Amino acid sequence: MHFSESIFQTLKEKKVRFCTLELKVGYGTFQPLTEENFQNQKLHREEFFLEKSSTEILNLAKKEGRRIFSIGTTTLRALESAYDYATNSFRSGRGTTELFIQPEDRLKSCECLITNFHLPSSSLLLLVSAFAGKELVLKAYQKAIQEKFRFYSYGDAMLILGKR
Repeated sequence: MHFSESIFQTLKEKKVRFCTLELKVGYGTFQPLTEENFQNQKLHREEFFLEKSSTEILNLAKKEGRRIFSIGTTTLRALESAYDYATNSFRSGRGTTELFIQPEDRLKSCECLITNFHLPSSSLLLLVSAFAGKELVLKAYQKAIQEKFRFYSYGDAMLILGKR
């Protein structure tokens, strides 16, 4: 959504490696949160498929200490579900995620996130807060409102650089 062919080309020239993840994004991504989400600590289920070639790229990046960027919050949920904390590596294959990532959660699958500005009271905003911290997200959103950024799926995006 946010990358033109020229941006892809520029990144490739800078030796950025790309991998793919197939996602079946459900309507639940856009539904408001309910009390049940908080009680069950789960969100809607989404299916994903991570190819072996993609896990090889991701695992090599982890091994070499390079940053992994998630392009989008639904991608981040899938990556976090495909990440094995015991072995510090990604697993290839088909999977599902019902992860409800909240501000107190610590994520290990990736270090950087490119995402839109999400609406208040959404699971996506809570996920972004888990990734960047509530204070930084609040400052970013205040600036976005001040500068009249566009919110939601086809709006402006932000890059969150995590710690190395």
